[in-house]
Amino acid sequence: MRIAWFSPLPPARSGIAPYSADLVPRLAQAHVVDTFSATNARDFVWRARRDPYDLVVYQLGNAPCHDYMWAYLAAYPGLVVLHDARLHQARARGLLQQERFDDYRREFWYDHPDARRDFVEYAVAGLGGPIYYCWPMLRVVMRTARLVAVHNPRVAADLRQEFPDTAIDAIRLGVAPPAADASARARVRAALGVPGDAVLFAAFGKITAEKRIDAILRAFDTLARERDDVHLLLAGDASDDPALAAAIASSAHAPRVHVSGYVADDAIGGCLAASDACLCLRWPTALETSASWLQCLAAARPTLVSDLAHLVDIPTIEPLGGRAPAADPIAIRIDLLDEDAALLLAMRRLADEPRLRETLGRAGHAYWSAHHTLDVMAGDYERLIARAAARPAPVVSDLPSHFTDDHSGKAREIMAAFGIADFGLQISDS
Repeated sequence: MRIAWFSPLPPARSGIAPYSADLVPRLAQAHVVDTFSATNARDFVWRARRDPYDLVVYQLGNAPCHDYMWAYLAAYPGLVVLHDARLHQARARGLLQQERFDDYRREFWYDHPDARRDFVEYAVAGLGGPIYYCWPMLRVVMRTARLVAVHNPRVAADLRQEFPDTAIDAIRLGVAPPAADASARARVRAALGVPGDAVLFAAFGKITAEKRIDAILRAFDTLARERDDVHLLLAGDASDDPALAAAIASSAHAPRVHVSGYVADDAIGGCLAASDACLCLRWPTALETSASWLQCLAAARPTLVSDLAHLVDIPTIEPLGGRAPAADPIAIRIDLLDEDAALLLAMRRLADEPRLRETLGRAGHAYWSAHHTLDVMAGDYERLIARAAARPAPVVSDLPSHFTDDHSGKAREIMAAFGIADFGLQISDS
């Protein structure tokens, strides 16, 4: 099968880039897979015209590196893998930064016909932010895809209820085991200035408010007053959190908070080896499945996760234990309604109990091995690629005009004057 694969690719600083880099070679063992990132996506039009693809796969998420895909989604329906089931933040930013205010209005009203008509003016005025999570802006994607896939069965079930005419399925997210040599733990700790016997908590990925960094800093500050052997590593790009430096500097324990900046994919294993417990929190949520959390499990590190509705099937325990889940717990869940207290209790307990850290880490690794390896994910993709390729493209006649106007009218008019046949260009300015 010939597959066109739309995705960010390395060296793009996106979690989806290594995801595709790991996955495409596995799929290429059975298929011809041509990749299209933002740098070469316009080549897709002539290549598809010359030799049509059996399926187009879009790796779509709520980040700027996915913006280029919107010009192709409706014109070339395919398998859309939603890494975030809420796309409003990126979609609003992409349209409003280009001052395409009317396009944003029309698309928002199409996606959410029951919303207050005047909300768009709030967004057009630049007053967005967390409120965007209330309106996911999915309808165009859901109506034009041959098949939609997400990385969580409960999210898939909820989307089926909202979009009963759309084929929706789940693909398990897989990550490679992090690579680190035997000396990585000592080497990374020495570089950070973390003693070998200290308890190092770590949070991975781009540092944003949604990662609950302020709550983590508050809990760590309290814990650091109680014990002098705890340290905190924030391993990620902090450029979107300009207040972070001031927040850290205001603490008496700032020397024990380490901000690494962007961590290259091949260095993540070393940071995980240096860590004793990982803080994988999220609120508000775009209903994503965290690849960085799965990397922590693959590294056999105990984790803390926010207690979110779509994660209810993950076997977790409360910070002080409580009723045991049916399966071995793999993480400690943090109640969003009592986040500060729950986070402090959980961090305190992990700092106090090395045996608990070992037990959770071992169970988490077993869970990753059973459900979230690259081979598991590739198998799910093979199943859904076949299913999507066999489905007809939806016929949708009422899309907002910026999804159907390919702006080739003048070119067609000139060609017609010279007797040149229509070359079938299909791309919008979406």
